Amino acid sequence: MFLYNLTLQRASGITHAVHGNFSGSRSQELVVSRGRSLELLRPDPNTGKVHTILTADIFGIVRSLMSFRLTGGSKDYIVVGSDSGRIAILEYNGSKNQFDRIHLETFGKSGCRRIVPGQYLAIDPKGRAVMIGAVEKQKLVYILNRDGQARLTISSPLEAHKSNTLVYHVVGVDVGFENPLFACLEIDYEESDMDPSGEAVHRTQQTLTFYELDLGLNHVVRKYHEPLEEHANFLIAVPGGNDGPSGVLVCSENYITYKNLGDQPDIRCPIPRRRNDLDDPERGMIFICSATHKTRTMFFFLAQTEQGDIFKITLETDEDVVTEIKLKYFDTVPPAVALCVLKTGFLFVASEFGNHYLYQIAHLGDDDDEPEFSSIMPLEEGDTFFYGPRNLLNLVLVDELDSLSPIMAAQIADLANEDSVQVYATCGRGPRSSLRVLRHGLEVAEMAVSELPGNPTAVWTVKRRAEEQYDAYIIVSFPNATLVLSIGETVEEVTDSGFLGTTPTLACSQLGEDALVQIYPDGIRHIRADRRVNEWKAPGKKTIVRCAVNHRQVVIALTGGEIVYFEMDPSGQLNEYTERKEMKSDVICMGVGRVAAGEQRCRFLAVGLADNTVRIISLDPNDCLTVLGMQALPALAESLSILEMGGGEGAGEGDQPQQHQHSTLYLNIGLQNGALLRTVLDSVTGDMSDTRSRYLGPKPVKLFRISMQGSEAVLAMSSRSWLSYYYQNRFHLTPLSYESLAYASGFSSEQCPEGIVAISENTLRILALEKLGAAFNQVSHPLEYTPRKFVIHSETNHLAMIETDHNCYTEDTKRQRKLQMAEELREAAGEEEAEVAEKMAEALLSENLPDAVFGSPKAGPGMWASVLRLLEPIQGNTLHLHRFEQNEAAFSICLVKFINHSDPEQPFLLVGTAKDYILSPRHVEKGYLYVYRFVKEGSSLELVHRTEVEDIPTAICPFGGRVLVGVGKLLRIYDLGKKKLLRKCENKHIPNLIVDIKSRGERVIVSDVQESVFYVRYKRHENQLIIFMDDTNQRCITTSVLLDYDTIASADKFGNIAVIRMGSDVSDNVDEDPTGNKALWDRGLLNGASQKADVIANFHVGETVNSLEKATLIPGGSDSLVYTTLSGTIGVLVPFTSREDHELFMNLEMHMRSEHPPLCGRDHLSFRSYFFPVKNVIDGDLCEQFNLVEATKQRSIAEDLDKTPSELSKTLEDIRTKYAF
Repeated sequence: MFLYNLTLQRASGITHAVHGNFSGSRSQELVVSRGRSLELLRPDPNTGKVHTILTADIFGIVRSLMSFRLTGGSKDYIVVGSDSGRIAILEYNGSKNQFDRIHLETFGKSGCRRIVPGQYLAIDPKGRAVMIGAVEKQKLVYILNRDGQARLTISSPLEAHKSNTLVYHVVGVDVGFENPLFACLEIDYEESDMDPSGEAVHRTQQTLTFYELDLGLNHVVRKYHEPLEEHANFLIAVPGGNDGPSGVLVCSENYITYKNLGDQPDIRCPIPRRRNDLDDPERGMIFICSATHKTRTMFFFLAQTEQGDIFKITLETDEDVVTEIKLKYFDTVPPAVALCVLKTGFLFVASEFGNHYLYQIAHLGDDDDEPEFSSIMPLEEGDTFFYGPRNLLNLVLVDELDSLSPIMAAQIADLANEDSVQVYATCGRGPRSSLRVLRHGLEVAEMAVSELPGNPTAVWTVKRRAEEQYDAYIIVSFPNATLVLSIGETVEEVTDSGFLGTTPTLACSQLGEDALVQIYPDGIRHIRADRRVNEWKAPGKKTIVRCAVNHRQVVIALTGGEIVYFEMDPSGQLNEYTERKEMKSDVICMGVGRVAAGEQRCRFLAVGLADNTVRIISLDPNDCLTVLGMQALPALAESLSILEMGGGEGAGEGDQPQQHQHSTLYLNIGLQNGALLRTVLDSVTGDMSDTRSRYLGPKPVKLFRISMQGSEAVLAMSSRSWLSYYYQNRFHLTPLSYESLAYASGFSSEQCPEGIVAISENTLRILALEKLGAAFNQVSHPLEYTPRKFVIHSETNHLAMIETDHNCYTEDTKRQRKLQMAEELREAAGEEEAEVAEKMAEALLSENLPDAVFGSPKAGPGMWASVLRLLEPIQGNTLHLHRFEQNEAAFSICLVKFINHSDPEQPFLLVGTAKDYILSPRHVEKGYLYVYRFVKEGSSLELVHRTEVEDIPTAICPFGGRVLVGVGKLLRIYDLGKKKLLRKCENKHIPNLIVDIKSRGERVIVSDVQESVFYVRYKRHENQLIIFMDDTNQRCITTSVLLDYDTIASADKFGNIAVIRMGSDVSDNVDEDPTGNKALWDRGLLNGASQKADVIANFHVGETVNSLEKATLIPGGSDSLVYTTLSGTIGVLVPFTSREDHELFMNLEMHMRSEHPPLCGRDHLSFRSYFFPVKNVIDGDLCEQFNLVEATKQRSIAEDLDKTPSELSKTLEDIRTKYAF
């Protein structure tokens, strides 16, 4: 079996984020790392919407990311520390829309190792040097400079190693133009390593060490180090030189301290705590990330605590000596891995889990009533300040970036009866969790909907003048009239536009510089800017049946197949070409492209005829109206559209999108049988080649040309609407998640610069598509705790879900704890303060901070909260909610039918819970198995009974009318009894802990937490479970799925997917032992079973896979193996159906590895073989980068494979559309 890996939805969790000006056009941008890929985001300064400009796979793990700018430079570079053992410096190339690698310096082994640098990066604020550090021992400094051509140069590395030292954080200190200085948080473990008594560990202190790069002597020295009182977790560099006092802020547990070299005394301030916090009082508070903002006159820091509260930190100075630190509560946002304050006044929050946010900083928090805390306020040692969290005051949310990370569980089903499947994914952590329903399609934002006086047939938008940015009129055609609406603040009907209102319209357009043209059945109406109207009437009894029009040309077809061509002359007059062209059969549709910049005309006209052909007709004056080419079609053409696609992206707001240097002319053909064809049109000869087709739906396909991100795109309408567009260097054809439309046109106004105006029955709708490039749109339903697993009740399509959180209170305990704290307040107060205390107690009890905004209180280790929820997934209504008591945690859930029950078809819901579970060292008081039955037609649950077991029931699986339960490391069969479940059989030979059970027939496949899979046979006569086969490799399995009776696909927590199969020589009939004491399966091989499984396929995904499912993603498609990961990736492994395909892709992958190696220097083959050598899986993500390689390389690769480049990219597209999208 050979598999092909495809990513459908890229990872959406962010691990690092930096901001800067990467395109060099004075716009503020963000570069984020999503684990295995880098993404360039550009927030629109006017609307605040975040646009993804570029995504680049690096086939490696990004460990650290920084941006820097050389002194006096105008653009920022990106420096990446990855697992390649190399430092990579990248520059964004706007014309090609790609990251160019400027430098790649090797310094160590590949992989994430303790002593190989890459984990930490620090930049000198003036861009003169970069330090790259390892977790232990090694630190290297590279000097950055320019050569004579102003290109970036990098020196050889200078060492700043110190053995037996662990590093926690590294930062570049701002010292102006003095020698670059780096500050490190380090701890020396040599003494504690040598000490057998274990006392030295408690004496070891963390140190703050400064390393100076002497630019004169070209080496690095340890300049100064001092021990720290508290354990610190990160450093913030304070602006220096002319901008501030320099030095660092050391963020440690409960305190923030300012330190600097020289005479500066340490200034320290406690981190304030929330008033009336329900957190465990012993728990310390730390800052987790920060952002610095500096202008010419001032600077401040925003630092976020682990509860999500942001503090604004400012420093008071007296002649460059810091005298006090001031902290002020700013606002609360979700806990983040990175905060970025942009110069345009935005704050970007890259959340640890869940969606990412872009806020506008509305106020700097200087003039509100919030108390300001200072380091000079007198406090007892160990005391701190208190503040009350509140809703957003200084920040305004402007955009939200959907993130699925982490996907805890996912299933694929069509519960909404939409013919195409939905992906049901439970995402998130704690109170911000959600159930996301994903559908394949682009999300459509509805800007406006208005009713019309009848059912219109068509709609267009036109500008008044060519140079205007926005459209002026919407023209709506009815069967017997035409309505003209003007676009302004509102949309209103106008009568003085010059359009003829008493007739239906066939087409209209803006013509020349400032004229308009309306084509109606009886003629053509040319409306000049001064409202003079020129008319051309159709001859005799003929009428115009079809037409095509652009800014300079009008082509019409009269009844009987006669084509008349008009072109605009320099004076702005429409002139008819002397000859007319008679076609052999009736004209069904026509299409003409738009006039390219600097051209007089579009050279080609496409005509679809009733004889199932499309003909390309020249409009060049030299051979006007001669047929250049013809293509036969499988069905009648319904509509045609010629447009330019591909090439570079529009460069963005600043400079008008330069029309791509090497974009290609395409002819799109919509057929009456519901297929869409895309053909390449040779821009010189008009030849048609390289036709691709997709089936869109049962209705005829109508095509409309619209504009998306400065490029042309096609809206294709069949039974549902599809958008064909070119985005981030590849073609996308995606359905719109919206009701079916009848006719559409591009729309541009101030409120909606790139929209669509469409008609559906008797309504006019203005729509916008914002999330281009996304494979799925999502509907989100909030949950209470982290969702762990769910099952689908097939008769009602409801979901039964367990949600469990550690370190968390249940609602009851939270209430009791509040009452207890209020009581303590009253008791602690003396007689005078009784009234104040009473008020405070009442305020505490009435305070209701939603956990979804402010985070749930941390209860301490060993505290669990859990619920069982029955959910209707389409509307997201909770039908039934059962709360387990404090410290009882649900871990497994399953639907089971019991054969010995009076109704063997009645499904029971089994839930496995643990009581008083302590994670480390692992200890469980006891476990329970709850049995529920569905009542009220599946909309509620009723407890039948619960059974006590001695360990956690981690996995439950139905098995021939009974149930298999993994209780800790015991595999058991239970049956339904009157008062509890009855134990029937057990096997004690699974080594550690059962995490997953799958069964088919008499065969059971059990996954162990670290020893891979065990194949078990149940022998009914002896009532025994016998292990007859296991795997030779250790795998820490997270999930598995049966592919067939002998084959299982499993995923482990290190990001590998393996397919394991029972060999043909293995027998599961293991009772050939004549002595009767089953010595055969006791004897074993390598301390395991006597027979070993074959590994069919191995592949390293690079992110922990949490769910695997064998499913069909598109109607009429084939089965594929769908996986979802902790980072929010959704991908598929699809089988090759022919040996030729497999060999072609194997050779293509080999060429791509050598011709287009990954950006950050990781070897692709070794990345995909991180833990086990990659076997029988081809990486489609790498193969699809073939389209990004320059044309000469594409040709040489294609020649080696005996193909043309277009054939290869067609093959790549075909394998994707055959199984997925």
